[in-house]
Amino acid sequence: MARPYPPGARLLARPDAVRPCAGCGAPLGRGYPACATCADTVDAYWRADWEALRGGEDDRDLAATVLGEVAGVYPWTCTDWALRLVPCPACRAELGTGDPGCVTCSRADQARWAWDHTGMPAAMTPNEHALRVAVAVLRAAERRRGSVVAFWRLTLPFLLVGDTFTTAQARRIRVLLLAGRAEELADARGYAAMTSIPDLPWRG
Repeated sequence: MARPYPPGARLLARPDAVRPCAGCGAPLGRGYPACATCADTVDAYWRADWEALRGGEDDRDLAATVLGEVAGVYPWTCTDWALRLVPCPACRAELGTGDPGCVTCSRADQARWAWDHTGMPAAMTPNEHALRVAVAVLRAAERRRGSVVAFWRLTLPFLLVGDTFTTAQARRIRVLLLAGRAEELADARGYAAMTSIPDLPWRG
């Protein structure tokens, strides 16, 4: 039975460190969702919650039930997973990820955020919220600006191990991305290393 505002992504332990992906060679998670190994690792947290909720119920039937409830009744991971199981009736893409012009996908994506996590830390931590945003953005990359996609791709491996960036760090990383410093950021081992990349001399 659904509980009000249950947590998500806590059934499995997080990795204890960022390591190279055996599939793509990048920090594990950075190849999401194109790299199968990155995708399997990240999605395992969503899948575990879904399987715990599903029991023996049919995936499509449960997805319809979850999406028919007010956001927050089921774990946020289950809401996200349900969206993956229901094709958009308008564009036939994964619901919420279709062409930027698809109004149905836009509404579905907006609806997933209807549950305001602020003031309910027991239900969702800042890290979990950022992890959720990262995965949602990367699954619908064509709906977002390139710099936004690049930011979440860079940070996902560190979010996966439980690290959370500060507002100042996020701002600095975005500035460096806009300045064309993506390769340097990709080589950095953590948010502190990313934000310590110096400005170019002529921009100092």
